[in-house]
Amino acid sequence: MPEQNGEGVRPLPSLTDDSAFFWTSGAGGRLRFQECGACAALIHPPQPVCSYCRNHDTRVTAVSGYGTLVGFTVNQRFGLPGLPAPYVVAQVAIEEDPRVRLTTNAVQCDPQDLTLGMRMEVVFEQVEDVWLPLFRPVPEQGEPTELPADETGPAEITRLIRPPVRTARKFEEQAALTGAGASRIGRRLMVAPLALTVEACEQAVADAGLTLDDIDGLATYPGAGPFGGFGEGGTTALESALRIRPTWHNGGGETFGPGGSLIAAMLAVAGGLARHVLCFRTVWEATHGALVRQGRLTAALPARVEGTAAWRMPFGATSAAHLLAQNAQRHMHRYGTTRETLGWIALNQRANAALNPAAVYREPMSMDDYLTARPVTSPFGLYDCDVPCDGAVAVVVSAVDAARELPKPPVLVEAVGTQIVERLDWDQSTSTHEPQVLGQAAHLWTRTDLRPEDVDVALLYDGFTFNCLSWIEALGFCGIGEAKDFLDGGKNIARDGILPLNTHGGQLSHGRTHGMGLVHEAITQLRGEGGARQVANARVAVVSSGGLTPSGVLLLRTDT
Repeated sequence: MPEQNGEGVRPLPSLTDDSAFFWTSGAGGRLRFQECGACAALIHPPQPVCSYCRNHDTRVTAVSGYGTLVGFTVNQRFGLPGLPAPYVVAQVAIEEDPRVRLTTNAVQCDPQDLTLGMRMEVVFEQVEDVWLPLFRPVPEQGEPTELPADETGPAEITRLIRPPVRTARKFEEQAALTGAGASRIGRRLMVAPLALTVEACEQAVADAGLTLDDIDGLATYPGAGPFGGFGEGGTTALESALRIRPTWHNGGGETFGPGGSLIAAMLAVAGGLARHVLCFRTVWEATHGALVRQGRLTAALPARVEGTAAWRMPFGATSAAHLLAQNAQRHMHRYGTTRETLGWIALNQRANAALNPAAVYREPMSMDDYLTARPVTSPFGLYDCDVPCDGAVAVVVSAVDAARELPKPPVLVEAVGTQIVERLDWDQSTSTHEPQVLGQAAHLWTRTDLRPEDVDVALLYDGFTFNCLSWIEALGFCGIGEAKDFLDGGKNIARDGILPLNTHGGQLSHGRTHGMGLVHEAITQLRGEGGARQVANARVAVVSSGGLTPSGVLLLRTDT
């Protein structure tokens, strides 16, 4: 195998009929893109049609090789063969069409000298049959330029939201959340993931006052597939274990994040396909990692990278952290957000986790602890990142008429937000916030007469601190770019603040339950079962799940 950087060869993209021109154009010293023959837009990644004018006449064209540095993060935590840490993952907007941003590496420079808005030039590095387009600062630098605006900026999102379809009754009004359960949650439990799933599901069904024989629907995310430590085998695995014989079932990764299973279940009960749907989400990331290190499971990198990851992984952009760190950097650049701003979110979650016996991390944390923690990928440190863990969470979605016959008062669904407005390609999407929060949040508020000020408790996705900040602004709890002032040193998001946030500790301290733990806590709070962490008179809760990939957001309320 050819050597690179003394540690083998970095992951390389598959050369497909659509992409080979891009990965081999460096052989001639020119950077090339697909171009629309009608509107002259650059199309990246390559597509069979122009996504701007939908013309099918496309061609390949060479560009100057210059661009603007619109993001960078110094990776300290992750490493790959041929690309040992530290290295700089960067985004460069192409000069001829700044809507196109390449994920790349910034090379031949000191990372401390990099500045957003500086001019960059391509330099190719050949690895086997691939010419990787890397970028270095041009020798003569003028004043940094303004960062290019997003194709669809925050202020334009609302005009793209489709009005609700007129029906006699919203589907949300026909469903309710009636039961919630959780398995053991911890680090490296070394328990089979399906066993955790069964544990959570049995709890949720009992909590609803039902038996397993009452369940006639199953829903999960992401379902069966090669998801490593992020799944248990899907609805088919659970059905085989419990023999529920559902009249309806659903599972898949292309849905509204982990909350997508709940929304699918609501549609099923509204459509009369089921009366009680058991929704579940299982992770066993910590145990999976331990088994890989022990050699009992394999997690080898593919010989060649395919799909959307092929545009990022060759440059070491292996984690969502690498993208979101750059979005956080741009937020700081534009709005004056600081690391302390993100720190108040991490400290809030840890303070709440101290009151939750099920949380993985409950030890006190100070701002100094946060700021001096081990760096991961700038500006993120250890406590900006959620806690890999093992655990399962389950929720029962019932038809509302059946729900009112059960022992506990149901939690009603006021509205959902699901519309995709922003681009789905990670490095071509929203640059100011976490992608896939602005459109979904705007969609939510078109389906209800309630407003942000009516929300009593917020359970917002916090895979990273910046996820949470993005949802706070997207949902309108403050203006775009105003989170720094809104947090007010963490006072406004505390349990006695104006927006109690992630009262169970969130994913940052409770554990990475991928959104379903947030739903579980919303049900707990609206039932008044939060104990020491209970928010007084909580009647309306907002819950978001996911981001980057299509996400979803739910507005829940009590039946009063």
